[in-house]
This record gives sequence, C-alpha cells and structure tokens, in this order.
Amino acid sequence: MTTHSNHPYHLVEKSPWPIVTSFSVFFLLTGLAKWFHTYSLSLGFLSFTALILCSYQWWRDIYRESTLQGLHTIKVMTGLRYGMAMFILSEVLFFFSFFWAFFHSSLNSTVELGLIWPPSGIEVFNPFKIPLLNTIILLVSGVSVTWCHNAILQGLHSQASHSLSMTIGLGLYFTLLQGYEYFEASFSISDSVYGTVFFVATGFHGLHVIIGSLFLSVNLMRLLAGQFSSYHHFGLEAAIWYWHFVDVVWLFLFVFIYWWGS
Repeated sequence: MTTHSNHPYHLVEKSPWPIVTSFSVFFLLTGLAKWFHTYSLSLGFLSFTALILCSYQWWRDIYRESTLQGLHTIKVMTGLRYGMAMFILSEVLFFFSFFWAFFHSSLNSTVELGLIWPPSGIEVFNPFKIPLLNTIILLVSGVSVTWCHNAILQGLHSQASHSLSMTIGLGLYFTLLQGYEYFEASFSISDSVYGTVFFVATGFHGLHVIIGSLFLSVNLMRLLAGQFSSYHHFGLEAAIWYWHFVDVVWLFLFVFIYWWGS
C-alpha cells in the first residue's frame, strides 16, 4: 500500500521483479552456453520467455507508479535523467573498446595479417552501397524522432505519433538491410581479426537498433493511449536519447570501419 510523505523522493516498494529478472538473465546465459555446446535451445528459450514476462511486468509497475500514482515527481525524474545519462555513457565506453581493438589491429598490422589492412584475402564491403544507405536511413530517423519530441512538447500528439511511427519503420528497414548485408558477406566472424571486430562492432550496433526500435514501439503504444503530456514524458525522452546515441555510433562505424578501414 502506497503511503504519502512530505518529501519529493520515491521510496520504492518491495518488488519480486529485480531478483526474478536476475535469475532469468543468469539462466539465459547458461542456456546460450548450452546451445553453443549441445545445440539445445530449450533452456535458452524458457529463460528468454521468463525475461520478457518479467520485464513486461516490471515496466508495467513503473508505468503505474509514474502515471497513475503520481510518484515520479520532478525530483525523481531528474534522478532518472541522470541515470539514463550514466547508462548511455557506459554504452559509449562499451563501443569504445571495439574501436580500440579495430585501430590497434589496423594501425599495427602483423605478419599473420600480411602486413596490410584489411588482411589479405578479405573482400570488404563497398561503403557507398548499403552502408551509405543505412547511414542516410539513420540520419533521417534522427530527424523524425526529433520532430516527435518537439511535437510532444507542443502538445501535438497526432504529429508525434506519426513521426514516431516513421522512426520505428526506418529502424526496421535498417535492420533488414543489415541482415541482407550479413547474408551477402564474403567473410565471417572467424576470418581473422578483421572479421571478428567487424561483426562484433556492427552486430552489437544492430542489436542496439533492435532494442531502440522496441523501446520506441512501447512508447508509441503509450503515446497512442494518451499517457504522455508536454511536461510528463520522460520514458519517450529517454528512448529518444538512446536513439540519438545509436545514430552517432553508426556514424563512427561508417566512417572508420566501412570507409577508412576499407
């Protein structure tokens, strides 16, 4: 039962979802290891399903706390903004490690790589075909999601929903093109350090695009349900921050890995 106090902070009530979600993630990792070694998907599928269900119910509770119970005060939303900023910073450092590996290998090519970069035998992608198209797609999606943010600030919910739908569609189009690019690749993740760094860096970015698209899709449903206002829409704002981060990382991937690295 929620009790009201004379301070602006949200003292979170007891919830089963953090510990249950932690066990779901643990068993998901175990299930992936089992899949790699025994080709059995049973544990991985069950734990992934449990993770989705736990996440849905955890986020449902947060929605109720913020929208229905009014527990997300200005002070609480300020803390959430700092938390989202710190999360994005951790993601920046995550991708920094991939760029470090790429530059270390490309600027110091060894005898095993043929003393050249890309390594001998690697047929790289033309950066001015699908990679350039994906760059344009993400830049346009950055414009449309900014349009959505400005529309919600002005109370134009119809424009906000249209522009957000456009952004989600562009994210899906990007994912399909990247999947096609991987299918047509002449090298694999096991083909020298180039293949490893390329697929790990671009693959994790593709995963972030999928997560960002899901993030925006949930906010689109909330927007259509009338749960956002011009002064209370941090969930949407956080998703927009995340999407801009995905855009910027792709620009670095395109310039350095696809263009300069080829």
